[in-house]
Amino acid sequence: MKKSFRLWQFSLLLLILVTAFGLRIFDIENAPSGIYPDEAVNGIDAQHALASGNYQLFYTDNNGREGLFINLIALGIHFFGNTILALKICSIICGTLAVWGVYLLSKEIFQSPRAGLISAYLMAFSYWAINFSRIGFRAIMIPTILTFSFYFLLKGFRTRKIFPFLISGLIFGLGFHTYIAFRIAPAIILVLWFFMWITQKDFLKTFWKQLLIFSIGTFITLAPILWEFHVHPEYLSSRSASISIFSPEMNEGHLIQTAFRSLGLSLAKYNFWGDQNWRHNYPPYPILDPIMGAAFLTGLIYLIGKALQLLWLRFRHDVHNEKLYLYFFLLAWFFGMLAPEFMTAEGLPHALRAIGTQPVVMIMATVPFLWILKKLSDQNYVSLKIFLISLFVGSFIFIGLFNPIKYFVFFKDNPKQHGSFNANFKDIAYYIKTLDPQTSKFLITPNMERIPVKFLNPDLPNITYQNKEEFLDSNFQIENNFAILMGERYEEVIEKVQAIYPQASVFEYEFFPGDKFWEIKN
Repeated sequence: MKKSFRLWQFSLLLLILVTAFGLRIFDIENAPSGIYPDEAVNGIDAQHALASGNYQLFYTDNNGREGLFINLIALGIHFFGNTILALKICSIICGTLAVWGVYLLSKEIFQSPRAGLISAYLMAFSYWAINFSRIGFRAIMIPTILTFSFYFLLKGFRTRKIFPFLISGLIFGLGFHTYIAFRIAPAIILVLWFFMWITQKDFLKTFWKQLLIFSIGTFITLAPILWEFHVHPEYLSSRSASISIFSPEMNEGHLIQTAFRSLGLSLAKYNFWGDQNWRHNYPPYPILDPIMGAAFLTGLIYLIGKALQLLWLRFRHDVHNEKLYLYFFLLAWFFGMLAPEFMTAEGLPHALRAIGTQPVVMIMATVPFLWILKKLSDQNYVSLKIFLISLFVGSFIFIGLFNPIKYFVFFKDNPKQHGSFNANFKDIAYYIKTLDPQTSKFLITPNMERIPVKFLNPDLPNITYQNKEEFLDSNFQIENNFAILMGERYEEVIEKVQAIYPQASVFEYEFFPGDKFWEIKN
């Protein structure tokens, strides 16, 4: 019976992981509909690294980016070429691995395979998680790093074995190679250790070796980028300082009000008013669906109440309950990884900056479902059992249908999403491949918007990239056939070309409503 139960658990987990991978890779060419320039910059750097063999720990373009994700994109390009799949395969895999990591961590925290499966299911079908697993942003690595590192850390504390601490430290150190928001993560570790110290007698005496091993493991993988920052301290400067709530330009002399407003908006995005950026969310709705949002809010309130109760019992009555450090660990994780969002005062709510809260939100949302299962097993009334079963099963059916439909039907076909991801420039990138190699090709566009076209066409012959002003100032004289492509209809460009070549014609293309681009050719 026990063996068959484990087989059922494994089968269910495998089904969740396969589904999660499918939701993250399905129709990746068309949803989202384009490549945002920030994604394409990662791809361009990856192309250069692959071609030159110069893989960097830190890439300086686009306000500076840690290099691990970009170097993994280079691996994707090696296998899949200069394609959208190559640009996003790392995000797809990281998003899927995060589902597995949430399963392991939730199972460890609650000491319940059912908890792990529930958390994994929520992560697999979360619109928030699906969305960022399909975009080539390096921040997607944070949930994966945190879940696996914390899983091995908590497992190490439970088993008191050395090896899990080493693995946890090695993974944790890698987090500093991912995204700037990860730099707050050590505070979560310190909170965990502090509450273990006040919860467990002789904590330091028992675990000093394990803590040392964790620290050594962290330093091993942290050291390369730490040295990079030592050699190039200018890499540590970032855009974050200019948008911080402490910046006078941001708070306008009202720091307290700005801080409360930022925190309020950061919390509101889960249940009430979400990120208004179409690349991060489906505006204006919250980032969690109604059931997942209600479950998360219930779990958060429950954990805050129980944590404070156990803290009172610890100092008032000397009660040493191990759940104390687990509850404060989860709360420290949530508010700690929310800090990169609420410590800024620009573009709020901001689901990307708070991506480190993604796994712990799913774990907190698991709490009410565990309560339902417990009540179900304790209940003798048939009618109440039917109600609880219907509530439980109905919730998961709703989550499993609502979020994929929201993404692959409503989000995918929304013109605002197409505009947010510059879908017309992806259309230009594919159209330009069809032109005669001997044709002189000109792409007239702002600097950033041309980058997706460059990524998808790194070896395209006879192409010139210019912005409108550069083209108007140039001496445009072409002897052979030419094609001038524009993401916007620039009348000044058209007038200049037709003044020189009266026979030149203007063509408008629209492969999806609103995704327009223009071509001038002779």
